[in-house]
Amino acid sequence: MSSSSNQPNREELLQMAIRSAKAGNKEGARVMFRQVLSEDKRNERAMIWMAQIATTKAERKQWLERVISINPDNDQARQALKKIAYKRSSRENRTLLIFGVVAGVLLVLLLVVVVAIVINGS
Repeated sequence: MSSSSNQPNREELLQMAIRSAKAGNKEGARVMFRQVLSEDKRNERAMIWMAQIATTKAERKQWLERVISINPDNDQARQALKKIAYKRSSRENRTLLIFGVVAGVLLVLLLVVVVAIVINGS
């Protein structure tokens, strides 16, 4: 019996990684998912999990886009990317709205000052 027979196969390693991720051991899970991906560069489940445990939004998006590049029909990745785009869009819209309100208030204040100057100057 060789020592390699004691090592988990790719599916077992993937399941161990998933259990680690669910238990909150993201670093350990990341190592195992990377091992799975080094043996199977097209493993969508490992990539989806890498997206779920990503440390940044940019990294999450990269993993999801990688899944889509391998399988354009992956609904889970597609929906996650839509959610990211929606959140970004709503954040940008909220920023624009706040800027618009602040600009409007400043314009009204400026108008009040000008009117006060005109009235007091007459």
